[in-house]
Amino acid sequence: MTTEARTAPSSSAAAAPAVRRRGATVAILFFFMLLHQTDKYLISPLTTPIMNTFGINEAQLGAVLTGAILVGVVFYPLWGYLFDRYARPKILALAALIWGSTTWLSAIAPTYPLFMATRASTGVDDASYPGIYSMVADLYPPNRRGRIIGVLQLSMILGSLAGVGMAVGLQDVIGWRGVFYITGSLGIVVALVFYFFVRDVPRGQTEPELAGLEQSGSTRFDWQAARQLIRKPSILLICLQQFVYVFPFVGITYWYFRYMEVERGYPGTQVALVMAVFSLAGAFGNVLSGALGDALFKRTPRGRMIVSIVGVVLLITFFTSALRVPPENFRLFFVLQSIGSLFVPFVYPNIVSTVQDITEPEVRSTAHALMGIAEMGASALAPLVTGILAVRASLQHAMLIITTAGWVVGGLLLVVIALVVPKDIAALRAELARRAEASQHAGGAA
Repeated sequence: MTTEARTAPSSSAAAAPAVRRRGATVAILFFFMLLHQTDKYLISPLTTPIMNTFGINEAQLGAVLTGAILVGVVFYPLWGYLFDRYARPKILALAALIWGSTTWLSAIAPTYPLFMATRASTGVDDASYPGIYSMVADLYPPNRRGRIIGVLQLSMILGSLAGVGMAVGLQDVIGWRGVFYITGSLGIVVALVFYFFVRDVPRGQTEPELAGLEQSGSTRFDWQAARQLIRKPSILLICLQQFVYVFPFVGITYWYFRYMEVERGYPGTQVALVMAVFSLAGAFGNVLSGALGDALFKRTPRGRMIVSIVGVVLLITFFTSALRVPPENFRLFFVLQSIGSLFVPFVYPNIVSTVQDITEPEVRSTAHALMGIAEMGASALAPLVTGILAVRASLQHAMLIITTAGWVVGGLLLVVIALVVPKDIAALRAELARRAEASQHAGGAA
């Protein structure tokens, strides 16, 4: 692998091809995330046949899910460093290859211990998203990143929907192992696409202060800048906020299908309807939240957090109300959870964009990795804890506990972030302006 080029294109003619490639690059990133999320969330609608195959209960399957997340936590620092140090498309190709290979291994596992080990190994590539988000920051200026992140986040919602569709449509035809064979093969195809067709972009090229400077592409990984990340109040608060906030999402993601199927007693058609609307509403919510965050960010540096806070309040109101609806009242449950699902993704596009608003271009993958460690560290416990609570009481009881606690605390932390983030944004803009001035002086002296 080679590091990126030291100089940015020196003319508008040279930059034009890069601009034209931007849409194609985002499309490939989107399909990588879509297929990866499809594979990742296949296990939720396949929980019942997998549990029947190995003769295990909810807690044992929860341990499988937790194992994959813990592996992802361990690999986040390594991926963050690699993405900041080397050409990002080549590292993404490696991640896709690992995804495809480990999914195949989990498909052929004959026993529960081997299935647990191989499925846990799929967590290696789950920590590869910091490279995607840092590439977006180098493809689009600050006031457009939120909506692009929102579009990419569509892949997570649509991926879960595709996973449900594949599981429901194919498990009776080729079995749950056959479904894993398909997604594993797609991972290898994506690896080839990244390796041969996607080019990296200079770091920092879309920052307003560095626009037009030849040196904007020379930004390279800096250990000192990486160490400074943990001293930024906004970064620390974002990590803490994500630590408590994503716990409910992971618990719901892995157990919601079984909850409706077993505890609410809904037939497959109703479950499919609920999940389809859940996914589609969430997909729209991703784009809406990113666009609203960008629009309000133009007016105030607290804009992204304001949008996120409003979304959390509405999410708590509608989603937890849906969980309390009696099973026989399907219509009310469907309406409340459908409205609530619109606000499920309202925080993430704005949190990701905020990380980019306060970190230097050369360490953005590392910054996203820190946030990912916090997310994965919390969510590693979610499948297991939710499964244990379900065994002792019910899935409904477990979900009410984790959603109320996680979202309320996460929302309060967003308020604190809104108070401190303007200072860190101003500090980054001042640092980039200093670099631009130094670069101009160096060019003049030469």
